[in-house]
Amino acid sequence: MDTLSYKTVSVNAEGAKKEWVVVDATDQVLGRLCAKVAKILRGKYKPCYTPHVDCGDNVIIINADKVVLTGNKWTDRIYLSYTGYPGGQRSATPAILKLKAERKGIKPGINPLFMKVLKGMLPKNRLGAQLLKNVHVFNGPEHPHAAQNPKVIDINTLK
Repeated sequence: MDTLSYKTVSVNAEGAKKEWVVVDATDQVLGRLCAKVAKILRGKYKPCYTPHVDCGDNVIIINADKVVLTGNKWTDRIYLSYTGYPGGQRSATPAILKLKAERKGIKPGINPLFMKVLKGMLPKNRLGAQLLKNVHVFNGPEHPHAAQNPKVIDINTLK
């Protein structure tokens, strides 16, 4: 029996095959969509998954303004943040974060609602911060990353 065929492959940052994928958020539930996107960002759908390496794909989310929340979560759910100063705790609902994403002064590709939800689903360390840079969220159907030749995937086919 050949024991060399049983070696575990551990991918490093240079050996990871990173691709670009496009996900359409139209009529998708926010939490379920972001859970699948977080798995794509980590690389858990790839056979060469390594937990401590950024081996996931770059994700472009389009039509982010058409995402759905069930129940009364648009107004009842509260996301907390802290400025670092005494009395600096701030709270925002998903409806407020969605309005912030529609302002013209915000950097393209950044959506506060998606970033807040995705950050909670990624590791709480330097790797999680690095993975969060691999997601680009746009409110409309257009995105400026056509030069990367992204492939469109149906998020409903993933487990």
